[in-house]
Amino acid sequence: MEEKKFDVQSLIGFFLIGGILIWMLYNNSFEDNKFENKEDTTEQVETTQTVSPAATKEIDNTELDSTSRAKAQEALGTFGYSATLPSATNNTTKLSNDFLDLNIENKGGYISEARITQFKTYDSIPVYLIKDGNASLNLNFTTSDGRVINTKDMYFEPTLSTSGENQVLSMKLKVSESEYLEYVYVMKPEEYMLDFSIRSQGLRDVISSSNNVNLDWQLKGYRHSKSISYENRYTELAWEFEGGDDDYLGQGDLKDDEADDITWVAYKQHFFSSILLTDTPFTNGKFVSKNLVQDEDVDTLYTKEFATTLPLELKGGELNYNMNWYYGPTDYKILNDYDRNLDEVVPLGWGIFGWINKYIFIPFFAFLSGFLPSYGIAIIVMTIVVRIVLSPVTYKSYLSQAKMKVLKPEINELNEKYKDNAMKKQQETMKLYSKAGASPMSGCLPALMQIPVFYALFQFFPSAFQLRQKGFLWADDLSSYDTIAELPFTIPFYGDHVSLFPILASIAIFIYMMMTTGQTMQNNQQPGMPNMKFIMYLSPIMMLFFFNNYASGLSLYYFVSNLITIGIMLVIKYAIIDEQKIHDKIQENKKKPKKQGKFAKKMQEMMEQAEQQKNKK
Repeated sequence: MEEKKFDVQSLIGFFLIGGILIWMLYNNSFEDNKFENKEDTTEQVETTQTVSPAATKEIDNTELDSTSRAKAQEALGTFGYSATLPSATNNTTKLSNDFLDLNIENKGGYISEARITQFKTYDSIPVYLIKDGNASLNLNFTTSDGRVINTKDMYFEPTLSTSGENQVLSMKLKVSESEYLEYVYVMKPEEYMLDFSIRSQGLRDVISSSNNVNLDWQLKGYRHSKSISYENRYTELAWEFEGGDDDYLGQGDLKDDEADDITWVAYKQHFFSSILLTDTPFTNGKFVSKNLVQDEDVDTLYTKEFATTLPLELKGGELNYNMNWYYGPTDYKILNDYDRNLDEVVPLGWGIFGWINKYIFIPFFAFLSGFLPSYGIAIIVMTIVVRIVLSPVTYKSYLSQAKMKVLKPEINELNEKYKDNAMKKQQETMKLYSKAGASPMSGCLPALMQIPVFYALFQFFPSAFQLRQKGFLWADDLSSYDTIAELPFTIPFYGDHVSLFPILASIAIFIYMMMTTGQTMQNNQQPGMPNMKFIMYLSPIMMLFFFNNYASGLSLYYFVSNLITIGIMLVIKYAIIDEQKIHDKIQENKKKPKKQGKFAKKMQEMMEQAEQQKNKK
């Protein structure tokens, strides 16, 4: 927050920067709708039958003879063949490499367990993206004889093989030995990305072409971080559509949306993500996100529930989609290396803010952390460099304040002389500013110039996967809040703990504001303007409350940044700027003829005309 200038001259800069911060923290909109799964609503003919899981289970327990085959045929139609095979049991096939451990169930043919092997949660247990039925993948379609099939209730036959260093798992839902629906998983060594395909063979006359084949993907995100509310703030459903655009659902209690030409769908759980990608864009998609954290003390297991419905097109009566699954870190470098626009899953900010993060802060921080002994020191060094680079802007701002301070006696004289004529007072004040080469706006413009840096860093630290579970000083995890004391109660908006870095940052901000606004606060107070003393005390308190549950790395940056800014301001004040020289320079400027610009000249003429009209009345 060192970018803020809280004097009257730069009040506009303060409100813009404060507005960005408040918008970032309260960008959550809430809707009171009922969460419901998106199911195929295509009207079916009267003979349509839905095959229930109970019917499938009943068939599983029968003997594999002609009677059981007839029973399966009656319940499942042509897919009854799959229920009579030896694979019609709850067996699991495992795929693993150095990064991932996966379990794929015969029932449903989908991944029933996905563990990221190289990382632990905040309480030192393995990181699971899928476990204990929190996710499902289902193809829903209608057969030519009117039955509605849900593949999550059907049994696939697994075949595990190798292709070079790759593990290849074929899961077939069979109609006969030569006719089937197939999922193919290909796991490569040292990869978070799997090849995945859905295809059919010989089902041209089995799957009805008059109804949609819908792919339904659902997942409830497990909690992985110390603060479930903070993790939930960065947990969301995102997708890419129409050849490169991306969008997301946001943070409401219940959100839904639709899009066309979908190329990937991401369930981002702050630092870990599950992503489905396709080579053949889905014609459209429906997305639903439900917030599962209503009470942080009660809702401690899941963050959000996601659901996606994607229609699959039949080509010549058959399915043929080449896709990928990504189960891994929400790490900008890893995602960006796939060259599939997956870096957009990481929330780095829009427009110039994201550009600053992508091309300046991310490479620079990676460079520093590559040779410095800790990430905390890397944050401090990066902060020092940022403040040095921005020091000319700080100098311009302080120089403007010094000029206004020097002009203050003359401005007071004008205020007294023309206290009964506001228009004349404004005219003479503008003339004084013009002759002296000063402007009340020049104090806020440098603050406005720092907004892109402020906002970019606000996005960078919560998204920096490198900081996860990296300690510094008393903070054991720079990606989460630091704790120096646990409270026996919860303070609204503050939490049940005390974090030291936000306290230090708030103190530094208060000292900085005293230096820049405290000395002239009462003199600068204008009628109708906000009470600057109130703002001076309010801002550090807001910082203290808002950042108590934020990443300690972000609070560390603000603390160090404000300390450095205070140091720069002291150097500028006592070693660089001489107020007497500024006064003499202003007096010289006032003696020189000042050429007015067209806009300033026009404004003065308008004000003089308004004054003349007023005198005629």
